[in-house]
Amino acid sequence: DVSQVRLANHNWAYVSSITDEASKEVLAFQVSPHPDRQLITATLNELLTKLPDDAKPIIHSDQGWHYQLGYYTQKLADNNFVQSMSRKGNCHDNAPIESFFHLFKAELLDGFPPCKDLAEFRSLSSQYIHYFNYDRISLKTKGMTPVEYRNHTLAA
Repeated sequence: DVSQVRLANHNWAYVSSITDEASKEVLAFQVSPHPDRQLITATLNELLTKLPDDAKPIIHSDQGWHYQLGYYTQKLADNNFVQSMSRKGNCHDNAPIESFFHLFKAELLDGFPPCKDLAEFRSLSSQYIHYFNYDRISLKTKGMTPVEYRNHTLAA
């Protein structure tokens, strides 16, 4: 999904992210000054670098315009992704990624002055994603970090 954050310079930063539903791990996270094709494509490209070659994941999204365009659906098909979309008018289908965006904004940005510009936001976001995946434990992942939970589950 895509979310936005207002910067101190009054510009917007757009965030596109993909998380693993089971481990809660952030698999792809991109920041851009525009919610456009480049942002969505960069997110998918990052995801592809992290998946095994034989993976056939289900990728879920809301019914946002960028997830319905030909370039997106073709890229999913070309990489053996199964596309899943939220039902119209049912926000609960997209709750996991919205929950991540809430945590991201609350833990990274609440109580602090806005990031001065896109570069500062990118840097802080990158640090947060590393923290989220490798240091932040959760009861949803049995008291493990998302990466620990993934590794534990795959070893079982």
